[in-house]
Amino acid sequence: MTHAHDFEPDRVTPVDEPIDLDDALLETEDWEQDDPEDTTGDYDLAERHALRRVAGLSTELEDITEVEYRRLRLERVVLVGVWTEGSVEDAENSMAELALLAETAGSQVLDALYQRRQKPDPATYVGRGKVDGLREVVQASGADTVICDGELAPSQLRNLEDRVKVKVVDRTALILDIFAQHAKSKEGQAQVELAQLNYMKQRLRGWGGNLSRQAGGRVGSQGGGIGGRGPGETKIETDRRRINTKIAKLRRDLAHMRTTRDTKRAERRRNQVPSVAIAGYTNAGKSSLLNRLTDAGVLVEDALFATLDPTTRRTQTADGRVYTMSDTVGFVRHLPHQLVEAFRSTLEEVADSDLVLHVVDGSHVDPEGQLAAVREVFAEIGADKVP
Repeated sequence: MTHAHDFEPDRVTPVDEPIDLDDALLETEDWEQDDPEDTTGDYDLAERHALRRVAGLSTELEDITEVEYRRLRLERVVLVGVWTEGSVEDAENSMAELALLAETAGSQVLDALYQRRQKPDPATYVGRGKVDGLREVVQASGADTVICDGELAPSQLRNLEDRVKVKVVDRTALILDIFAQHAKSKEGQAQVELAQLNYMKQRLRGWGGNLSRQAGGRVGSQGGGIGGRGPGETKIETDRRRINTKIAKLRRDLAHMRTTRDTKRAERRRNQVPSVAIAGYTNAGKSSLLNRLTDAGVLVEDALFATLDPTTRRTQTADGRVYTMSDTVGFVRHLPHQLVEAFRSTLEEVADSDLVLHVVDGSHVDPEGQLAAVREVFAEIGADKVP
């Protein structure tokens, strides 16, 4: 087990009380009748720093929602990764990025560990003999959460949590949590919630009796919920039906919003207005470039995934030729496939553009790795042929 560089993030302010999920769900009932909001990019940094959470399901699924998607703010976390290929520098860069993700979610990173293996252990992610070392670090640091640098199976999460005695969260859940905090428009919130529910649905059976422990941080903490009651097949199927019902509604809502977006794109094509899409790794400077070129006023913040909602502005070249320029959601290494699918309509702004302006932060320690990660997403959304 190897220790990565020390991380000393600032402390953040306490969170508000949890929202009532029934009330939050009712707020989305009239989405089908609403027109999607225009994303003007007029964000308030003070509001962003307050952070909020996307509405979940009813209280029947409150435990599941709290497990992976409750705010991670003020949680004291230890990071752990499995290094399967590349150099030591690659492994440390990966852990540094995971630390930035955790800090963006509002966590306090206490320590970071990684292990060299051919592949993650199918039972506990890190080798079983190394789990004891991780538990010692958790106990010594007073951490209440472990974040793994990968997408873990429910059984891996459960086994690792049973050994280290604190809540375990994987990289996918962490990124989904950040997206939930930063989504502002109705379309963005619906896309994030759809991704969350698809992630959640795949893990209903695997969580089992693990839920009550994860919801409270340390294993053995008080709390009821599905895990405390011992769910059976009927309960799992009931939860699955509720998730499927909500997924179907979100897809209808997004289809309605997509129609408006498609109409705007078709109008630009009819008017023969060229389109330029700004794309790149998260926090590479895309929004700053859009603001500089078009005075768009998009939120600029030195944080990962600060901008989720696309912004399109009409501008012109020095010789008077009109074109549009769009800012898009940033990409990241191993972007969860649930997010790629949920944000597909937004990412089509890149695939349907006439030119992609790929922004790269030359000061980053691994610009080549970021280039490769972005090009991988380009291929997945059909944008790899756009000049």
